[in-house]
Amino acid sequence: MKNLQQVQQMLKQVQQFQEQLQKQLDDLVVESSTGGGMVTVKMNGQKHLVSVHIDPEVYKSGDIEMLQDLLLAAVNEASRKIDEQVASQMGSLAGGLNLPGFGF
Repeated sequence: MKNLQQVQQMLKQVQQFQEQLQKQLDDLVVESSTGGGMVTVKMNGQKHLVSVHIDPEVYKSGDIEMLQDLLLAAVNEASRKIDEQVASQMGSLAGGLNLPGFGF
């Protein structure tokens, strides 16, 4: 009976952890800029782009390949920042869990 209670408590803690992490992901937005601010993107914790800004000077140059490269670099950098933030937040939240035998 005691083991069942421990498992139920652990499941409750994991569920709370998952809810806290989801809320933090919903609130998380990172920004990445490339080309000295020529391209700026914002990405949320779900790795969805929420905004893209392209400086009008990029259009004037007519260099489509440069624009593609800048956009690709900005999106990849934003994705990397999200990964870092998520790993940090998971570590912080998991540190508060009291799950014996799970190394948290």
